[in-house]
Amino acid sequence: MAHFQIVSKRSCLHPKPEGLLLQYGTAGFRTNAKHLDHIMFRMGLLATLRSKKTKATIGVMVTASHNPEEDNGVKLIDPLGEMVTPTWEGFATKLANAEQADLVTALKDVIEKEAINISQEANVFTFYAFYYYGLVTTPMLHYMVRCQNTQGEYGEATVEGYYKKLSDAFFQLTKNAINCTDDQKHLSVDGANGIGAVKLREMEGYLKNELHITLFNDGSKGKLNYQCGADFVKVQQKAPTGLKMNPGERGCSFDGDADRIVYYYTDAEEKFHLLDGDKISTLISTFLKELLTQAGLVLKIAVVQTAYANRSSTQYLEDIMKVPVRCTKTGVKHLRHAAQEFDIGVFFEANGHGTVLFSTAAEEKIQQLVENPSTDEEAKRAAVILQNTVNVINQAVGDAVSDMLLIEAILAIKGMTIQQWDAIYTDLPNRQLKVKVLDRRAIDTTDAERRAVSPAGLQEAIDSLVKKHRRARSFVRPSGTEDVVRVYAEAETQESADTLAYEVSLAVYRLAGGVGDEPKPLH
Repeated sequence: MAHFQIVSKRSCLHPKPEGLLLQYGTAGFRTNAKHLDHIMFRMGLLATLRSKKTKATIGVMVTASHNPEEDNGVKLIDPLGEMVTPTWEGFATKLANAEQADLVTALKDVIEKEAINISQEANVFTFYAFYYYGLVTTPMLHYMVRCQNTQGEYGEATVEGYYKKLSDAFFQLTKNAINCTDDQKHLSVDGANGIGAVKLREMEGYLKNELHITLFNDGSKGKLNYQCGADFVKVQQKAPTGLKMNPGERGCSFDGDADRIVYYYTDAEEKFHLLDGDKISTLISTFLKELLTQAGLVLKIAVVQTAYANRSSTQYLEDIMKVPVRCTKTGVKHLRHAAQEFDIGVFFEANGHGTVLFSTAAEEKIQQLVENPSTDEEAKRAAVILQNTVNVINQAVGDAVSDMLLIEAILAIKGMTIQQWDAIYTDLPNRQLKVKVLDRRAIDTTDAERRAVSPAGLQEAIDSLVKKHRRARSFVRPSGTEDVVRVYAEAETQESADTLAYEVSLAVYRLAGGVGDEPKPLH
């Protein structure tokens, strides 16, 4: 009882703002920093209970992600570096929204439902993902939690251990590079004025001369994610402020906590070309499929996408590469779950958040091929490259630094320019819009969010509008954080995609309780 009395007393020092209700989602809790004091206190309590339950180290990440500087958040990290289970997401939401008088009851409810032994020792790793020297990126914490709970089998649970594991694997991969000149080793990186810039600067010394990085938006003066970062580049379809590149040169952008990455370049006519999560997953899965063939390994490989994936990428993977594609609801936790069903699961959201998962059986088969003295030369070379690919990937979570090193290694090994990578397939023109509504719960979806089941008549309206355009599709889904409905449309031409997006937005406004002015045509 004494423990609960102390909790109750100390929680009074971190009062919950009256009327504030927050929901724990894929990215944990996200809101303005001034509303998060009670959340931080309560998530510390929940992390302790989660550690007692799992008898393992749990991570607590304080982060700004891709949000503006004043917006912050917190999320818990499970023993293998993954996100917490849906049941514990529910506990987090209940605990965050409990009034002061009900907090202890909410805690006891978790303890009872999960049969937690309160006397069990707890271990919690806590870090901040914000621009401040000595702190870590979100993916680095996920990595270290996984290392800690595998007794070092996955790697050393330190910042230096992270740098060394990834850079060593990168070196081993780039030994296979085809005629890679110093110019081809150059990469411009937009650090989003976040912690990723700080950590990448530290890591440069480990990379030596294998990758020449020019770092922009390193946090020395600009605001976090302001006119820079992966989300800005993806949404605005243009290069971040402050980044200077010559035509044809590669550039990439992290988000604020460095778990997203997108690539881009400008051509000779100064047209901007974006290579997002779809392009990244296609490059990686193509590379892995080719290595499996060379190694003679029969493993089930698949790519997991969301409804936002450009249909051209899906068709290329399925029709040309013969790689199965699975579609899930938006949110990396859904993609990760689906990826775990395969020997090798490549999953990326279009926003650039993703990674690759290898099953234990797949890693063992690769290892056996490397160690078997009767393995022929071509198969062994492919198996060694696969082994080093596994080591450069952060399987705990999407990681901009890890993904960047993997992409750079693949381009070097294949002797491929960013233009050649971009030309693997051509994206269908697309447009994303959002419609303000009275209550986003008016929209309900099915088929991995690709079809609306309510309100009545909306899906029929969308189907009718899509038929008016060539190679078109469109879907709508409610936002997870605000009363808006997100509209996605793609078609054969940009004008057609824009028109379809507007028409569907109008249908949403009229059928799903739109508020404010009606959507206006884009042209």
